[in-house]
Amino acid sequence: MSEFWRDKKVLVTGATGLLGSWLTARLVERRANVVCLVRDQTPGSLLVSSGTIGRVVTVSGAVEDYELLLRTLNEHEIEFVFHLAAQTIVPIAHRSPLSTFEANIKGTWCLLEAARNLGDCVKAILIASSDKAYGEQTHLPYNEETPLQGIHPYDVSKSCADLISNTYVQSYGLPVCITRCGNMYGGGDLNWNRLVPGTIRSFFYDESPTIRSDGSLQRDYVYVEDIADAYILLAENMGRPEVVGRAFNFGNDRPFSVLDVVETIRDLMGKRIQPTVLNEAGRESEIPVQYLDSTRARKVLGWSPKYSFRDGLSCTIAWYEGLLRGGDRTRAEE
Repeated sequence: MSEFWRDKKVLVTGATGLLGSWLTARLVERRANVVCLVRDQTPGSLLVSSGTIGRVVTVSGAVEDYELLLRTLNEHEIEFVFHLAAQTIVPIAHRSPLSTFEANIKGTWCLLEAARNLGDCVKAILIASSDKAYGEQTHLPYNEETPLQGIHPYDVSKSCADLISNTYVQSYGLPVCITRCGNMYGGGDLNWNRLVPGTIRSFFYDESPTIRSDGSLQRDYVYVEDIADAYILLAENMGRPEVVGRAFNFGNDRPFSVLDVVETIRDLMGKRIQPTVLNEAGRESEIPVQYLDSTRARKVLGWSPKYSFRDGLSCTIAWYEGLLRGGDRTRAEE
C-alpha cells in the first residue's frame, strides 16, 4: 500500500453515500487525516455501520454553505478534496429540480470558490461528475471530448457543474480533475429504488422485482470498489501536467440493459422468479443508451476495472445477503 496518503489532510464531501463510504475507508486505511462533510445523519450508511465514521472528523452542514466550506478548508488545512456530495437520484431531480440544482451546481461553485480564496493550500480537487453530463448523443461511447449537453434536470446539473469546474481550471489555475463514471453499484447502497439493490432484495425475499420501464434501457455498470481505487489513483497522479485540469471517464466500456442486470442477478442468486415489467410509457429524464470510453484513464493512469460485471455483482449480492439475514430492519427504514 502506497505511503502517499500518510498524514495527508483530506476532505470528503458526500462521505455517507455509496462511493463516499468506500473511498473514506480506503483513505483511513492509508492513514490519511480525513474530514467528512455530512449533511444528514444516516445510521444505515456503510460509513457508520463499518465504524469508519469513528476514525474521521465530521463537519455537519450542507455543501451549499460557502462560509462553512471556507472554514472547513482553512481550519483543517485541507490539501486534497474529493467532492462527491450531490443529489444523485434522477426521479428526485425531475420532481424537484431546484434542490438538485442547489446541491449539484451551487455546491460545486461554493467549494471551488472557497478553495480559490485559500490560495495554494489546496493541492488537488476531484469533482465527481457523471456520464449523464454528456446527455443524449448520437455517437457512442462517450469520450471526454463529447459535448456536455444535458437536457433533463439531473443531467443539466452535472453538465453545469463540469463547466463551472473547467472555468476554475482555465481562469484561476485551480488544480481540479473531473471524473465521469458509469452507473455505480455495490454493497452499502440502501436506496432500494435503485436497480441493483432493489432487485437483490426482491429475489432475497422470493419476490418479483419490478422494472418500471420496458427493460431495454442500457447503461455502463461499474463496481464501487473499482471507482474508489480510480479516485485514489487519479488524486495521486494530479501532480502530472498531463493529468491535472482534465476529465476522466471510468467505466467498463460496454452497456448492459436493465433486463441483463436483473437476469444476471437472478442467475447468480439461483432464483427462477420472473421480473414484473411495467413498461410505463414516457419515463421522465431517461436516456435510452449510455456507455463510456475509458481509454484516457487506461492510457494516462494505467487504470482498468479489476471486477467483471458478474464478479462485481457476486460481491454485491454477498454483501446484501449478509445485511438482509440480519432481519427486516431495512424494510422498516423505507
